[in-house]
Amino acid sequence: MKKHPGNQTALRPCLAILLCLSSICARATPASVPQIKYEKYILKNGLEVILSEDHRLPLVAVDLWYHVGPANERPGRTGFAHLFEHMMFEGSQHVGPKAHDRYLEAAGASDINGTTDFDRTNYFETLPSNQLELALWLESDRMGYLLGTIDQERLVNQRDVVRNERRQSIENSPYGLVEEELFHQLFPKTHPYFAEVIGSHRDIEAARLDDVREFFRQYYTPNNASLAITGDIDPAQAKAWIEKYFGSIPSGPPVPKITAVPPQLTAEKRSKVTDQVELPRVYMGWITPSIFQPGDAESDLLAQILGGGKSSRLYKALVYEKQIAQDVSVQNQSLLLGSVFELQATAKPGVTPEDLEKAIDQELDQLRSQGPTQAELDRARNLIETHTISALERLGGFGGLADRLNQYNQFLHDPGYLPKDLERYNRATVQDVKRIAADKLKPSSRVVVYGLPGDRVVDDPPRALAEPNAKAKREALAGTMPDERWRGQPPAPQPLGKLSLPAAQSFNLANGLSVILVEQHQLPLVVVHLLLLSGSDANPIDKPGLASFTSEMLPEGTQRRASTQIADDAAQIGAALRTLTVSDDSIVDIRTLKPNVHAAFDLLSDVALHPKFDPAEIERVRKLRETDILQIQDDPEQLAIGVLHKMIYGPGHPYGYRDDGTIAATRATSRDDLLQMWQHGYAPGNAALILTGDLTPSEARALAEKYFGSWTSTISRHEPPAVENKTSRGVYIVDKPGAPQTFVLLGTLGVPRSTPDYVPLEVMNNVLGGLYSSRINSNLREEHGYTYGGFSFFVYHRAAGLFAAGGGMRTDVTGPAVQEMFNEIGKIRGSAPTDEELQLAKGAFSQSLAGRFESGEQTANTVGDLFVYRLPLDYYRQLPSSIAAVTSEDVQRMANKYLHPESAVVVGAGDRAKIEDQLKKLSIGAVEVRDYEGNPVSTKAAAGEAH
Repeated sequence: MKKHPGNQTALRPCLAILLCLSSICARATPASVPQIKYEKYILKNGLEVILSEDHRLPLVAVDLWYHVGPANERPGRTGFAHLFEHMMFEGSQHVGPKAHDRYLEAAGASDINGTTDFDRTNYFETLPSNQLELALWLESDRMGYLLGTIDQERLVNQRDVVRNERRQSIENSPYGLVEEELFHQLFPKTHPYFAEVIGSHRDIEAARLDDVREFFRQYYTPNNASLAITGDIDPAQAKAWIEKYFGSIPSGPPVPKITAVPPQLTAEKRSKVTDQVELPRVYMGWITPSIFQPGDAESDLLAQILGGGKSSRLYKALVYEKQIAQDVSVQNQSLLLGSVFELQATAKPGVTPEDLEKAIDQELDQLRSQGPTQAELDRARNLIETHTISALERLGGFGGLADRLNQYNQFLHDPGYLPKDLERYNRATVQDVKRIAADKLKPSSRVVVYGLPGDRVVDDPPRALAEPNAKAKREALAGTMPDERWRGQPPAPQPLGKLSLPAAQSFNLANGLSVILVEQHQLPLVVVHLLLLSGSDANPIDKPGLASFTSEMLPEGTQRRASTQIADDAAQIGAALRTLTVSDDSIVDIRTLKPNVHAAFDLLSDVALHPKFDPAEIERVRKLRETDILQIQDDPEQLAIGVLHKMIYGPGHPYGYRDDGTIAATRATSRDDLLQMWQHGYAPGNAALILTGDLTPSEARALAEKYFGSWTSTISRHEPPAVENKTSRGVYIVDKPGAPQTFVLLGTLGVPRSTPDYVPLEVMNNVLGGLYSSRINSNLREEHGYTYGGFSFFVYHRAAGLFAAGGGMRTDVTGPAVQEMFNEIGKIRGSAPTDEELQLAKGAFSQSLAGRFESGEQTANTVGDLFVYRLPLDYYRQLPSSIAAVTSEDVQRMANKYLHPESAVVVGAGDRAKIEDQLKKLSIGAVEVRDYEGNPVSTKAAAGEAH
């Protein structure tokens, strides 16, 4: 399940009435609205079809919306639409059990999923364009032939999977239960939005086979669906295939009208929920106008102005100036039966939620009485405009082009609504936004929920006994479709043309800076990605987190701009400015519209080349970082990852620590430390400037020379220290009393990215746990119901990386889940993969390469690896032939060479009292308790913490 962000990202081109807030006038230049050419038609059975051609990559996106969600659910059947979404992946008559994802992964699909929102359910895949017919065969078969395969066994299996998803995404996620309470208070129990999307354990468990079958008959019909196909298509051929596969599916019954209406809150409602968190959090919620109705666009703008980033009012007031909040965010989730305007703010240590709420109310009162400034309104429009246009880079997937066409079609019956949508924001005035704030964000019409540190209370009833008459219902019903025997054979792919990937060009400036350009001219977007080989691997052993601290300080002030001015300047041009540090590198990048490219280059170069490291800003950021590290204790996944690194690399290597470092090191870091890290790491000889998007080579060279040509330093390329630590088998528990799941990682030391075995190693991992249809996930999720998702992966660094397998496991089966992971590793070491597994693993790798170039950010990251790991510019064009050469013997050889269960460590972040005995029974090795930094917890202390 993924939450749909609604229409928050739609915006209009900015009219620039902007303030000159820096040495440059941060003036946004209006960008023309992208023209999305499409064709819409309707089949005789009522299926709406939307086609849009885009030949920039050999990819096609298929996005099928069924107009059903929780808005259509009956009381007592919460979560039913989401449960049925899972049933759709169980296999239909001609596809076979659990084969849907196997077909797509083997075809090289780069994005496969289904999501349920309050008002719709969608299914999508992005795959090579020569495999479009395969996607249509799969989607049509589950629309027309799923009913004949729905049986009790599949229902029970998916009930378990969905309940594991609820445990992972809500109950074992920090503040998940608190946010759920916000919806419980905003909507009455009789309203379909009351239970959010996933529903309750009891309602999920109460789902019966007859209910599932009836739901399919009523809602999963062509007359209640729309199919959007975007990308590298031949429209005539696509139409012929659509008619072939969908045309014979009969229309379904009329869809019942939704009777629920947006609730009217007439008095403030308050609630408190305890959770296993370190800090209190304040949630506020209001009901705002429905999606695309008058006031919806103004609500989106208001959310951006209030809490849409570092230039927003609440961030400046609560996080920056008063320093009473650790973070703050506001979003307007646009929905059919009443949109949800949600504000959340996490208190700093020592700050009460009451004091935080009072400070929030002061800002809300001022906004209601005075409204925003024109500059605030312009910044909000510019930011969302850039985000909107950027989302169009992706053909499909969540929020991509096909998704947007379907959204407009469902709510407005107009896939081409984009210009009108942007115009809604263009018309909004300061007075309009003020009016929405005064009318809709009243204290008397809101819900306030405090999330407080304490016990986590979860209603998780046991699995239901066998359904009455289950034996009689075990057999699947006969389908309603005539058996068209030709459907029994999957379509062969169309002839595969030469893999056409964007070409990278490179040149060097006189100062040694490497510049790599990938031209993409379909949209007026540019990504500027400055890559420094000054990642966590450059940290002194006694200062873990120093590189990350340094990069975080860059946008907190330069010689020309204060911290708030940097945030405002970025927002004024609608740009997304980011700094990030990972193991091998640090990144400073910005995404902007082409008309604002000079302002973006000026801002990014100023931030990277002229940081001030102001002492007051250092102290402010230091406190934020200390609290961020403290909050790691809230998140079992992050706990397990951090401890795994410490156990594999030891305390004597920079990789043995989280990128953020430790609280002690953060407190000990001085201004001189930060300045020296910047001086030694931020140098043209240690950097690459990656440019993607709407730039020509001459433009790229001119911009690079103008803004980075005067950058000088004698520092050359940094190399990481060698990894010398050796691991031995052992089990390490990070205690999370009451946790409904254990986040488990089984890990060993891996290999550097420079290994000549990289390609066969990745193919081997695809078989083991790198794909949805892999052995580990099939075992743990589908066969045993232990987890929402099991996986394995190799992390590659410039020095030795690591291997890990794991997932969020039900607490009561933590031990058996770990044993099954060891079993799967043993199996792949003991025997070669089947021909089917091998072809699937290779196809998923080679055919999905184009998906790495779908957006500017993806392209910059992909091309950046060429610099980091010293790969040739044509590396990705040569990669398919290397993948094709991998044999089953290579896979088994990789498993024996690089999977070392005899030296594996197991880390489990969960309820020690319930999992320790399970793990001891496995006889893996000594069982120890560790804290969130991976340090030993004394026996006495550990015993005191157990319950």
